[in-house]
Amino acid sequence: PAHDRADAKALLDDRGYTGKLIRGQNPALLFEKGVRERIIESYYWKEQCFGLNAATICDRAADMKFIGGTTGIMGRPTPFLCLAFKLLQLVPEDAIVREYLNFRDEEEGEEGDGEDGEDAMDEDAKDDEKKNGQANGHTHDSDLNAAGKLGSFKYLRCLAAFYIRLAWEPVDIYKTLEPLLTDYRKIKRRTKDGFTLTFVDQFVDDLLTKDRVCATALWKLTPRSILEDLEMLDPRESPLAGEVDAMDEDEGSG
Repeated sequence: PAHDRADAKALLDDRGYTGKLIRGQNPALLFEKGVRERIIESYYWKEQCFGLNAATICDRAADMKFIGGTTGIMGRPTPFLCLAFKLLQLVPEDAIVREYLNFRDEEEGEEGDGEDGEDAMDEDAKDDEKKNGQANGHTHDSDLNAAGKLGSFKYLRCLAAFYIRLAWEPVDIYKTLEPLLTDYRKIKRRTKDGFTLTFVDQFVDDLLTKDRVCATALWKLTPRSILEDLEMLDPRESPLAGEVDAMDEDEGSG
């Protein structure tokens, strides 16, 4: 019977691999060999990732305190990188991955505005998002992320975005990740020497524009302009387009 193996032996078997493929290859090959070896030898992988499935991995992701690739002189993998590798082992269905982004319905967002909803989100992040939303003229209907109503588990959202960039096709990547560019919450990023502060939208922008993120070489993403020329994507409208037009009008009238 079909089942998920708790260890990574089947995933790392180059010759006898019979699991799900990503773009025609073993998902493990999306990580460089050195990174793969460090992950499977790490304490976090052996202790915290053993036996996880598409549901229980959410508990580990919800406990994460930062994103990042490898740390220190020895290049020790972060929990974020270990869980991303675990997702490559599981290859969950697209609908499940979208749930990891933890968008909530508008009605649920309104119901969650009480004490429980406030406890789930950092107070500083909510204040920043509220200010950004008001400054940019965003409303609750047009920009729920900036209003602080969606995605309480921001590190789970980052993990899902990272997996999407690795595993999905270009059109789906753009359609799924670009809405996250309005998520202005603060997140911690682990570097080789310490920690740095960044934002969810900056991390998503890195996934869409850079070739290497979190100690992982990303496959070449088809430029958005080409997909627009092929009519596979509609031109993207910037959330700041209205504000820029207003500034141009003010300068012209002045």
